[in-house]
Amino acid sequence: MRWLVGWSSVAARSGAAGTAGAVGGIDAGRTVQPVGSQLLWGDPDPLWAVGDWRPDEIRVSTVETAEGAPTARLAVLGCCGATDEQLRVGLLAARGGALRHLTSWPGSYTAVVQVGRRIGVIGDLAGARPVFHTPWAGGTAYATAALPLADLVEAQLDIGHLAALLACPETPEALRDGTPYEGVKRIPPGHALILREGSREITGYEAVASLAVAAPELDPVSAVDGVRDALVDAVRARLAAPRHAPGTLPSDPGPVPGMGPADRRAARGAPVPGIGADLSGGSASATLALLAAGLPGLPGLPGSLLGHGAGAGERLLAVTFNDLTAHGHEDELERARVIAADPRLHHVVVTGGEEALPYAELGGPLTDEPAPCLVVAERHRRRLASGSADHFVGGGARQVLDAHPARLADLLMDRRRRHLLRPVAALAKAEGPSAHSFFVPFTVYRAARRLSRTSYRTGLEAAADRLPGANRHAPDLDTPADASLAALAWSRPGPAAHWLTGESLAEVSVRLQEAAVRPVSVQRPGEARARAALARYAADHRILEQAAENRSQRLHAPFLDNQVVRAARALPESLRVQPGARGAILRRVLAGAGVHDLPPGWGTPSHATSQATARTGLRAALPELMALFDAPLLADAGLVEARVVRKALRAAADGEPLPLDGLAHLASMELWLRRLVSRRGTCWTGTEAPRRRAVAHGVVPARRSLQP
Repeated sequence: MRWLVGWSSVAARSGAAGTAGAVGGIDAGRTVQPVGSQLLWGDPDPLWAVGDWRPDEIRVSTVETAEGAPTARLAVLGCCGATDEQLRVGLLAARGGALRHLTSWPGSYTAVVQVGRRIGVIGDLAGARPVFHTPWAGGTAYATAALPLADLVEAQLDIGHLAALLACPETPEALRDGTPYEGVKRIPPGHALILREGSREITGYEAVASLAVAAPELDPVSAVDGVRDALVDAVRARLAAPRHAPGTLPSDPGPVPGMGPADRRAARGAPVPGIGADLSGGSASATLALLAAGLPGLPGLPGSLLGHGAGAGERLLAVTFNDLTAHGHEDELERARVIAADPRLHHVVVTGGEEALPYAELGGPLTDEPAPCLVVAERHRRRLASGSADHFVGGGARQVLDAHPARLADLLMDRRRRHLLRPVAALAKAEGPSAHSFFVPFTVYRAARRLSRTSYRTGLEAAADRLPGANRHAPDLDTPADASLAALAWSRPGPAAHWLTGESLAEVSVRLQEAAVRPVSVQRPGEARARAALARYAADHRILEQAAENRSQRLHAPFLDNQVVRAARALPESLRVQPGARGAILRRVLAGAGVHDLPPGWGTPSHATSQATARTGLRAALPELMALFDAPLLADAGLVEARVVRKALRAAADGEPLPLDGLAHLASMELWLRRLVSRRGTCWTGTEAPRRRAVAHGVVPARRSLQP
């Protein structure tokens, strides 16, 4: 895991500040520092990069100032497409407070700017690169991971946050700015943390649409062209980054007698150097694969195919995961084979068997936070292990480009009823020929109209009233129409809420009631729910990167980049809600890059379901899961009753129609808790380092009263 950490200390009162003076209220000779870190700049407000960062992923720019003027410097960590001159210009703009300028470069990165004792830490728009902070030693410590800060302040678990994460994972009002650790806070996506000698402020750098007034819309052609340009720049930023020749990965141990480069890579479990991409036959991953293979690579590298392409003397490694345990993926596999006939691609099909089923491997590394992907991490790790050292994935495309069902309410607020005709007709068609499908358009229209007329406060209060009863019946999400109807609300319970205790649901209900009366800059319902869904996906994607990590590999998800998210938000809602909009947008992206010949059916949403695979994996791992919930820590925390979960596991394995996603949430949370409490060691060293790890004394502090 790679992370960035620093702090803003209180004003130094010692004349030796900056050398042997005060840091965060502690003498510099007795201060703490992260384990395995490299110092980017020092006291009185130090900044470290921790983990296996590549040299090209850390860039620091400093502007020379006149004598007596405050020092100005900028650190950018990650994949950033800005030139050195652009970094310098961005730093000059940030000196005057223009933080948004630092978020406009291609790539995925975290920026930290310091002007004198003023520090700005900028989060991204999606939430894939979050920023956390906590009070410490009279100042404020910040990091791009929550667990190191919990270690620093020896935090206990926030059981209320864990309950909200299970009950309402896509409702920011329930999660608030919390994390699983008491006292460690998260800044929202699209915001920056501003620190001045220990004091802190959280400010937004992106405009947010109000409830009553929609932002001016671009015409569809210009908006789609903007997405095309942003996505091409995002892919090009990865291709332009320095890449390592075969056998010279950053962590290459050097020559070993009797071992060649390939043997050393196999011994380390490292991926093949170069550029790779997922190629599932779906529109998002295929778009990235074709762009990465077709865009010009680094100039001056020998052997580049046809003078352009994925890199020096190499074809792009396109990986398709062929899950033999599920049915319905044959069309996608065939489309992937047709696309991979391109001479710029080298196609690899990874076959998944019983060892790649969900729940097949319940061990794994401790991640920063819990996420439902923990039960499928080994499945993804096996797929990614066949990829390259720099590997593109299409994650986030649906959340960025597609229309959240709640956007139908936004269209009604703007009196654009005719734009609802095609989406509701598509939902009725997806239901299939039945008497129920005849009423789908009217049911969806009524639900959208109800949401458009429901205020933010009323919607949250109604959700808070309904939440305590969410464990009495399982949600009906069997069809696309059912899922869309459930999403047409200001807040809805998550799939795991069905198995939570009444006490934990009541506590989350109190959180929603408090949020309903709190003054906020309210967004339009569709816009707000779409941003929340994107933030939830980005947070889960970050945890998946940690859980499925292969040594020396970097996963690139360009759809979560700032400039792609920003360009996608400019798409007109009337275009976004139309059936097939995502495929049409990505076709135009490829056409702009010179790719026109696509296989029949490309861009058509796949109706293949993962439910069969999830149920097969659950059935195969049922003994291990029953043992996991024999005496679960979740029950010790008061979140579930063990017998209820065990009964649900047996019923789901027998084929009963239960929300399998909810069971995955519960199993992942239990796994994460067990890994956390069995952890030894700490992220810090030094004479003032914490003497015990975070949550050292078990999971559950005394349960707080549920009274607000």
